[in-house]
Amino acid sequence: MKIILELESDTPLYQQIRDQIVEGIATGQLVDGASLPSTRQLAADFGINFHTVNKAYDLLRQEGLLRLNRKSGAVIHVDLPPEVFREQWQARARVLLAEAFVKGIDGNELLEICRTILAGFTASPLEDTK
Repeated sequence: MKIILELESDTPLYQQIRDQIVEGIATGQLVDGASLPSTRQLAADFGINFHTVNKAYDLLRQEGLLRLNRKSGAVIHVDLPPEVFREQWQARARVLLAEAFVKGIDGNELLEICRTILAGFTASPLEDTK
């Protein structure tokens, strides 16, 4: 999977890294058990501070999407989300949908956009556990 950073973006670099890794998991480009570059290696590849990559990796770890250890490094590992995740996600989704609605995108178009995005994701590795 290729990560592309937009240095001029209003989105912080660590958030761009985190978001692209989450999308990589959702699209199947990154599977459970896949190794990621070390924080220092990824930082060197982009010419950014390694603390920036470390912050992205730590967010992913806290979200249950990444396992970090000294021997194997950063490895994709998707844990079952706690119930609180669903509540927090719904609040964030509500704000994103409200922004789109306020900017003039009607409900039907919003639903179609959501369907198109979801169609690009592969089956969840957690699907069998439901």
